[in-house]
Amino acid sequence: MSLTRFLAVARKEIVQILRDSRSLIIVLIMPVVLVLLFGYGVNLDLKHLPIYVYDRDGRQQSQDLLKRFQASDYFEIVRVVNDYPAVGRALDEGDAKMGIVIPWDFSQRLQDGRPARIQALVDATDDNTANVLIGYAQAIVQGYSSDIQVAWLRDRGQFAQSVPLSVETRTWYNENLESSAFIVPGVLALVMSVIGAFLTSLTIAREWERGTMEQLVSTPVTPLEIMLGKLAPYFVIGMLDVIVCALIAVYWFQVPFRGSPVTLLVSSAMFMVVVLALGFFISVVAKNQLAASQIALLTTFLPAFLLSGFLYAIEQMPIILQWITRVLPARYYVSVLKKVFLKGTPVTLLYADLVPLAGFTLLLGLLATRAFHKRLA
Repeated sequence: MSLTRFLAVARKEIVQILRDSRSLIIVLIMPVVLVLLFGYGVNLDLKHLPIYVYDRDGRQQSQDLLKRFQASDYFEIVRVVNDYPAVGRALDEGDAKMGIVIPWDFSQRLQDGRPARIQALVDATDDNTANVLIGYAQAIVQGYSSDIQVAWLRDRGQFAQSVPLSVETRTWYNENLESSAFIVPGVLALVMSVIGAFLTSLTIAREWERGTMEQLVSTPVTPLEIMLGKLAPYFVIGMLDVIVCALIAVYWFQVPFRGSPVTLLVSSAMFMVVVLALGFFISVVAKNQLAASQIALLTTFLPAFLLSGFLYAIEQMPIILQWITRVLPARYYVSVLKKVFLKGTPVTLLYADLVPLAGFTLLLGLLATRAFHKRLA
């Protein structure tokens, strides 16, 4: 392998990137846009959900319960109405996610020591939001119920036979329970899929479409030098994008970074080789830029978005999809990103992710090397 010929091919590819405005936009702007878009646009935190209240009781006990809803970060009482149909209209028109109806005998039942119920009407068009709403509401009501029971017994000179059970929680790794803390690091996998597979899938296909493949074939440059020379600029660009995205995540979105920068760079380099080799292989096989770009998106970006654990927990997927994710390199890279950023996991405990990623690196690197040959047919 000649270093001179390798650098010549790399220089030619850099000139091609600079001349292609679309490639420049993807390389320079797309990574930042993706981080900002997912950091701000994809928010899984459910807070200040609007609720309507119809309090038919209007006494101290019902007001105390409603104050607990209002004091919660998850709910916001936007309106108190005077009739039942108003609650239904608010749910129909999307003005409220939940309506609370307190019966007229609520306070009297509590004073008598009898069971009392309130009605919660939930907009379940989004089942995940509805389930979370129900859980939050039940937690507030159960906490209020325990306090009412203790107060009722104390007023009558009685004592509960057992101490009410309580749970004290401590959140680790993502103390503020912010969705951006686990979404933004995963964006690095999407960025590298775009920079790596999508752009490199156009390299050889572009040579075929522009008729310059004949010139490459006629030169003394070996197939390995062509492949490495074409992929080297994208590797450097991809690693720079990783650094930029990581800095935005840490200093703009305040995502904690508790791991080793070396671990992040090494794992990113391994994943970058995987997507570059896959993109190069697609470019060799397709010989058409449109077909190559479509195949690259289907085989890298979409799996990284849907099946890597970036947004959706793999453990909650059907068993067959869980098995499919085992052959996706993005799954292991996203897992490494979250562990390095949030947990600070040392490299000695990342073997379950790094070993498969290294295997994909060797396999796809070998596949790309064997796929390209210097011939016109």
